[in-house]
Amino acid sequence: MKNASPNPPEASSDPLDPAPLCDTTEPAISARLRNPRQSDPVSHIFTIIPGVDTPTLLCHACETLASLNVLITDLACDLESSKRDVALSIQQLAVVGELLVNKALDNIDPP
Repeated sequence: MKNASPNPPEASSDPLDPAPLCDTTEPAISARLRNPRQSDPVSHIFTIIPGVDTPTLLCHACETLASLNVLITDLACDLESSKRDVALSIQQLAVVGELLVNKALDNIDPP
């Protein structure tokens, strides 16, 4: 009887495999670390309008971190065991980031 599947199975390209991404991004990141004045190769994709004041930037950063907190908390509720622990760790980092940004805002404009 012949085996219908290849032996060993053909390697499928996993879209979540970090190796191809690392091969692509590592040279750009290394160049950026060697010369901090070199423009970021992906900065043209997402840009912030020049001249935006610091409090506005911090407010948007705080709102982004708060949204991340909600998203990752909802995700953690659907996970179990170590994956839940990882999600909750990410959630805690988002909360710490939000606290830091809020403190920076308080330093700029005390309540």
